[in-house]
Amino acid sequence: MQQIAQFARNVAHTLAGFFLALWRRTAPLRDSLRELPTWKRIAVWAGAGVLAVVLLIGGVAAVIWPGLPDLDRLTDYNPKQPLRVYSEDGQLLAEYGTERRSYLPLEKIPKQMQQALLAVEDTNFYDHQGVYVPGMMRAFWVNLFSSSRSQGASTITQQLARDLYLTKKKLYTRKIVEILLAFKIESQLSKDKILEVYMNQIYLGQRAYGFEAASQAYFGKSLKDLTTAETAMLAGLPQSPYRANPITNLKLAQRRQATVLMRMVDVGMITPEQAKQAREEPVKLRTAQEQRLPYGQYATEMVRQVVHAQYGEDAYNRGLRVTTTLRMDDQIAAYKALRRTLMDYERRKAWRGPEGDVDLPEGMDGQEQDAAISQVFNEHPDNDDLRTAVVTQVANNKVQASLSDGDDIEIQGEGLRSVQSALSPKAKADLRIQRGSIIRVLRGAPTKAFPKGAWVVTQSPEAEGALVSVEPDTGRILALVGGFDFNRNQFNHATQAWRQPGSSFKPFIYSGAMELGAGPATLVDDAPISVGDWNPRNSDGNFDGPMTLRQALAKSKNMVTIRVLEQLTPARGRAWAAKFGVDLEKQPENLTLALGSGSVTPLQMASAYSVFANGGYLLKPLLVTKIVDAQNQVLFQAEPEKLTDDRRAISERNAFITGSLLREVAIRGTAYKASASLKRYDLYGKTGTTNDAVDAWFAGFQRRVATVVWIGYDQPRSLGAGESGGGIALPAWIEYMQVALKDIKPSEIEPPKDGGLVQEEGPFGPDWVFSEYAGDAGLKTIGPMPPPLPPAEPASGAASGPATGASGTPPSWWMGGERSGGQ
Repeated sequence: MQQIAQFARNVAHTLAGFFLALWRRTAPLRDSLRELPTWKRIAVWAGAGVLAVVLLIGGVAAVIWPGLPDLDRLTDYNPKQPLRVYSEDGQLLAEYGTERRSYLPLEKIPKQMQQALLAVEDTNFYDHQGVYVPGMMRAFWVNLFSSSRSQGASTITQQLARDLYLTKKKLYTRKIVEILLAFKIESQLSKDKILEVYMNQIYLGQRAYGFEAASQAYFGKSLKDLTTAETAMLAGLPQSPYRANPITNLKLAQRRQATVLMRMVDVGMITPEQAKQAREEPVKLRTAQEQRLPYGQYATEMVRQVVHAQYGEDAYNRGLRVTTTLRMDDQIAAYKALRRTLMDYERRKAWRGPEGDVDLPEGMDGQEQDAAISQVFNEHPDNDDLRTAVVTQVANNKVQASLSDGDDIEIQGEGLRSVQSALSPKAKADLRIQRGSIIRVLRGAPTKAFPKGAWVVTQSPEAEGALVSVEPDTGRILALVGGFDFNRNQFNHATQAWRQPGSSFKPFIYSGAMELGAGPATLVDDAPISVGDWNPRNSDGNFDGPMTLRQALAKSKNMVTIRVLEQLTPARGRAWAAKFGVDLEKQPENLTLALGSGSVTPLQMASAYSVFANGGYLLKPLLVTKIVDAQNQVLFQAEPEKLTDDRRAISERNAFITGSLLREVAIRGTAYKASASLKRYDLYGKTGTTNDAVDAWFAGFQRRVATVVWIGYDQPRSLGAGESGGGIALPAWIEYMQVALKDIKPSEIEPPKDGGLVQEEGPFGPDWVFSEYAGDAGLKTIGPMPPPLPPAEPASGAASGPATGASGTPPSWWMGGERSGGQ
């Protein structure tokens, strides 16, 4: 359209030349007019002027009209719409594209929104033919005496013509083309269609195009849910979406809101009392954190990459809608659980000092201080509930600070425990907290003393983590979080982090041993082992002698697992583990495999543990179930895999027996806190901690949900003395599973209906074994066993052996070993 505008200017110049030549040729006629009375001369000149204007406009229109563009973009309106990713229950997780737009037909746009817009932008919209002449004349008169050309007087139709086809630069030649386009649009489209396109097309700030997208961007809700005050604020945006943006300039946005409310009163939409109430209504804008939609960013990035690979750059403007398997409640719970675990862990680490500082000299006035502090939050934005704070005073073991929303807070007592030494004037300069220090604060859980929760000084975690949850019977990914903060680190630890699984790998070795004739009651000696220069140790530092496999896994005994792998052989153990979906090439073919020295990803482990939960089937993880375009045409649809024979990895009886060992871990072993915290006993799982606590894991499941948590540093290093999977990863698993299992009734895994298993008496009561390995056929022991100790003389009146309950069987703690929170 720039070419058309230039052509219009050329035509105007040509016509000006024509009228100049005409003026010169009519000199004799003008001389004769001087002999007429004054009133006749005025009348003649006025008529000539009107005729000249008509000829000018008609000439320009006649020349330009054929060159006006076709209106295909309007008659077949197909606007750019972003790629949107939704949860299984239809909630928006993310959108990708330069233009946010949610197209709504006019009948679905609330009448109040339509009327508010027309009241302030084009009151006579339904009466004119694209151009409102009185308004144009008024604007012309104002602009005639103003160098700024501030009056536009454009109708809705003219604005639409300008938005779709012309530049926004204020030029008279552009205005002529704009007017002609408005006439052409009105000749081909109905008024309702013009208003519908306008309300979906116009830019309103925050990358939002159209009023529905703007409503979501500013208020986090649909147009139909807006109050009168919110409606008026949106209606004020078209004139200046950049300057009147309520997120960046609330005061100007409120002035425009007041103007709209006044016009709504003038046209009879609302009463003055309603306008006053709307002006006084507090503005509840969507926060920047809410606009980022942080809960599913790692999972939605996976979706974006797949969709872009399939559809290219068109994926971002054709209005594709992708439905995932993620459950919104589960996804939010996973996000919060992992973040809370990492922040709790960070509070146990040494203080690294403030993030920075701002110069706040003593004695500066409040306005100057507020201005200096406000600059900080651009470079140090809040990270969800991990807030940025600028210290304004340190005295008497109290810290006062300002937040980004202008609130002033006071921190004391427990909230300063981790930084107490940094409050001293003698603290090292890079550690000291003083006036002007930029720190991170977190609000704790409410207490009686602090009903809203006390503030705590903390710091951004350096450690990373991942949480993946899968539905065992379908492979559907229910929740996936790949790190602490996607905006800080886009590396997806759930799918890209190849880490040592540690003891969480042991169940695969135990599962393989069952095929050789071992059972939960098989005895193995927990005694030291040396292989060349390798001298492994148990993580608890103890060697407890002969114990059953059930006891050994519950207490995560390394020596027992190494001896089991010796019996199985590393080659067979490695091949058996691959049945669970772990990468064969990343597992070593030596005895260190028993201790999880290979590499896996958290997503792989979630799928692998699902095999135990679903009766022995390995299913591919599923994230995307459906893709539709803007016209709701289905482009892709996927169904979860079924539990069919071609997906079987291990037998159902193997899955049941190995699962029963994992239940022991979750009830009486290293992960006993799982059942104790959730108060249910249909839980199964295994802790995992690698050498020097470099990686911490918990992998576990209930019959319907399998979940894995990993914690570690990107550049592998120790998490610290005393840290373990049970201490750092298990809490996140428990917090997440409280939500994921809230509607799932307890249900333990039952023995296979087709048999293949029998119970036989073991050292501590009956236990399961494959039927063909019952009696003398199976492995009653693995590896050399120490000679039996001579029986001790029982004390008078006391029975030998462990204490028994009323039924004559050992108490439950004896079956699983003493409770331990490590590993």
